Amino acid sequence: MANARALDKRRRSIRNIRKITRTMELIATARFKKAMDRATAATDYTARIARLVADLAASGLEVSHPLLESRPETKNAVLLVLTANRGLCGGYNGNVMRVATRHRLEMQEAGMNVRVDVSGKRGISGLKFRKVPIGDSYTEFDDQPALEGVSKIAEGYLEAFVSGQIDRLDVVYTQFQSVARQNAVIETLLPLGSIGGKSSDSADEAKGQSLYEFVPSPASILEEVVPMSFKVKLFKTFLDAAVSEQIARMV
Repeated sequence: MANARALDKRRRSIRNIRKITRTMELIATARFKKAMDRATAATDYTARIARLVADLAASGLEVSHPLLESRPETKNAVLLVLTANRGLCGGYNGNVMRVATRHRLEMQEAGMNVRVDVSGKRGISGLKFRKVPIGDSYTEFDDQPALEGVSKIAEGYLEAFVSGQIDRLDVVYTQFQSVARQNAVIETLLPLGSIGGKSSDSADEAKGQSLYEFVPSPASILEEVVPMSFKVKLFKTFLDAAVSEQIARMV
């Protein structure tokens, strides 16, 4: 009888766990759809900015900005690592931390002073366990990162880059490629490099052929567009990370 009662108790426990995991899957699916819509919108916005810069180049303006220019020597770098606040998402957090730890060592071997900033409680605790010193940390971003919150972080990086406090910003996050494929990647966001989406040859050919009239001027528009491009790209990494996290919870 004792064995029968224990077996029945175990069956009930398994059924309860199945209900809990099913509920978690449904919640993750709903959050995934919302996060996916926001990530798609950010991708479209980034493409529009790239087209605008290409049009500026076509107007005859030499597209140059401090955020686009590489430094002669990269001494001080920031490595921003995007992880989740919670677990139960498979290897999502572990994959990002492994890539970040390896990339940090590579940067240090190249002679850079590297500050590691982390978003997500799991990344903060995991990297501390790996004896990685943490710079700035953020725990306010969950499955719906807000542009306003990310913009505040972006402003700090922009100010540090323009003033010469940092020479490079790399972001390690899980890039969403499809529902079946998400990879932990490293993306350099500062300096921005080219954001116009055209080669120099194409830009030269297009000079003088712009059909747009820029008001007040192409140069003043560029001053607004380039920093915004960085903010949107950084926001996109947070959105990709949120989408990928929810997919990991659905598996």
